[in-house]
Amino acid sequence: MFDLARSESLSRIHTVAFEGLQARRVEVQCAVVAGLPGFAIVGLPDKAVTEAKERVRTALQSMAIALPSKRITVNLSPADLPKEGSHFDLPIALALLAALDIVPRERVETAMALGELSLDGALVPVIGALPTALAAGEDGRVLLCPAGCGAEAAWVGATPVFAADTLDGLIAHLTDRRPLAPATPGEVVEARGTTCLSEVRGQERAKRALEIAAAGRHHLLMVGSPGSGKSMLAARLPGLMPPLGAEEALETSMIHSLAGLLKDGGISRTRPYRAPHHTASMAAIVGGGRGAKPGEISLAHNGVLFMDEFPEYPRMVLETLRQPIETGDVVVARANAHVTYPCRFLLIAAANPCRCGHLYDAGEACRRAPICGEEYMGKISGPLMDRFDLRLEVPPVAYADLDLPASGETSAAIAARVAAARQVQADRFARLKAKARVNADADGALLDEIATPDASGKDLLSRAADRIRLTARGYHRILRLARTIADLDGADSISQPHIAEALGYRLIGAGSAG
Repeated sequence: MFDLARSESLSRIHTVAFEGLQARRVEVQCAVVAGLPGFAIVGLPDKAVTEAKERVRTALQSMAIALPSKRITVNLSPADLPKEGSHFDLPIALALLAALDIVPRERVETAMALGELSLDGALVPVIGALPTALAAGEDGRVLLCPAGCGAEAAWVGATPVFAADTLDGLIAHLTDRRPLAPATPGEVVEARGTTCLSEVRGQERAKRALEIAAAGRHHLLMVGSPGSGKSMLAARLPGLMPPLGAEEALETSMIHSLAGLLKDGGISRTRPYRAPHHTASMAAIVGGGRGAKPGEISLAHNGVLFMDEFPEYPRMVLETLRQPIETGDVVVARANAHVTYPCRFLLIAAANPCRCGHLYDAGEACRRAPICGEEYMGKISGPLMDRFDLRLEVPPVAYADLDLPASGETSAAIAARVAAARQVQADRFARLKAKARVNADADGALLDEIATPDASGKDLLSRAADRIRLTARGYHRILRLARTIADLDGADSISQPHIAEALGYRLIGAGSAG
């Protein structure tokens, strides 16, 4: 009986198809058999994958490799899994070259590949090199990819990565004519911004709120008149946060790799800062669209998401933030996709007090006060408002203060305290063998373990909870916030001053949300 699997005309190589952060294994099978000349790609390919045959054919012709007058069939297995993207070019070309005995089949069959082919045989970088390298490492395969993806893929360190500028370079490597050296990891060192918090005139309470938010990853809402400095304060928040740890950098870079945002072929330890416009769609913020791509909340994973003009966002977009804020991940469900992305971000929201923005300004009295402010801030629902640990008013700065020299603590000094507080949290959670990284992650029994106030603090919190009608969520968020304030003070226990300061940041909207 004839066994096609042992036929000399069949070759195999592996690649991946992306479903969110998950890299699904795909076996690229190539058969060259007698029959009418043709080149077919089967296995549920999209338009970009179907067009790969023309790119492969022309690239091989530019290298003086002629295809035989036979039937060439490329099967992408499993056949019921949708295949999207130009990264299938390289594995299809290598599988075909192995079927033609131009490269050793045993070398190709133990490899995983991705990359786009130019018509002259050059290899073009593609998205997804990082998750592909992880998949190759799990399967014990080497990774073959374009040179532009090598530094990114090698950062995983789980498998050898061989990157070349051209298809001819990979052929020379596989035939041992010009072996390639394994790619080395690349790290993009981004210069810290030149902006410093000491440049902000006044706003001492807002600066303190930024420090607390950075230390415990507590969500912050700033409400103030136009020009009071809300956006300026938010832009300086990343300078207060410590660099990404190794695990955090890998998580964040996986998402950015799929979105094609990794630059210079390497990984950055700088925390992401995303500031979408208020006209952004739900798919842009939460994720979705063609291929269920990650949205802004996932691109801000382990970093900062700044949403200016917060009430101006579509109500449906705002309401979709509620679950991701609580769970730390978002499920993008579509008719042809069901994808989960992580999204543990620090949300900084800024809003004017009313549509005209002059509700707090006695010199510019709002004619519709207080209805104007109630209607405008009413666009933020009670359940969403309840998820902000820190809420504060940002008053306008007096003209006379604008001419004063820079004063107050520098971003570097505050960042040192934030880093120390985060280290205290990391040590505490490691001792308790908890998966939480910062105080905002603590919940249930873990929160009871780390954030039980002393008698005076508990009495103050109980009286305040009745007076401002705290919800259960609001009650727990105050405990988390007080724990972070205590960590910044270097205190082992939560006392009355820590509870009092935490309560002071819950006053805006307390009557409706807690």
